[in-house]
Amino acid sequence: MSLSLDNLHQTLKVVLSEKIKSLESALGELTLTVDAVDYLEVCKVLSVEPRLAFEQLIDLCAVDYSTYKDGAQSAFSETPRFAVVIHLLSVVHNFRLRVRVFATSSDLPRIPSLNSVWSSANWYEREAFDLYGVIFEGHEDLRRLLTDYGFIGHPFRKDFPLSGHVEMRYDAEQKRVIYQPVTIEPREVTPRIIREENYGGMH
Repeated sequence: MSLSLDNLHQTLKVVLSEKIKSLESALGELTLTVDAVDYLEVCKVLSVEPRLAFEQLIDLCAVDYSTYKDGAQSAFSETPRFAVVIHLLSVVHNFRLRVRVFATSSDLPRIPSLNSVWSSANWYEREAFDLYGVIFEGHEDLRRLLTDYGFIGHPFRKDFPLSGHVEMRYDAEQKRVIYQPVTIEPREVTPRIIREENYGGMH
């Protein structure tokens, strides 16, 4: 662990103490995991505490752990299905930090919104809501961002069908866009492997 990373590690332990669920170092970056009930408060501390000063939220995404490692037993086997992961930057200290929080419910995942802490969270949270169905409590404009208003479901969930539920097309006779059940039949395509004896000049 580098001197800078070790400094951040120690500072986080002092400042957040019992609110740290886990603090792991891998590939030159720290990952801080906190409980959903502490998430908003911890993020406020991370942004205003002078020893940390994470003034920028540079990324936010949701994660679906439902088939993590193809269903094998893992560190996440007893946790809820959905998590939200944010990446923070402290320009003052040249620190980077990953923060992860698991939603307490897999049926209706809810996480506090970070709009009041970092305004850049706005569209990231809308995207995570649209694609994963995570509800960000306190978000003032939580609506779909990438899919159509009539879209059914959340397409980045691992149980979402590859062909979707409905398809949209323009009907020339009705002169409007219409929705209809998907007409694509799911099929499994197995690629053919063609071997040539003299491929690449080998004999």
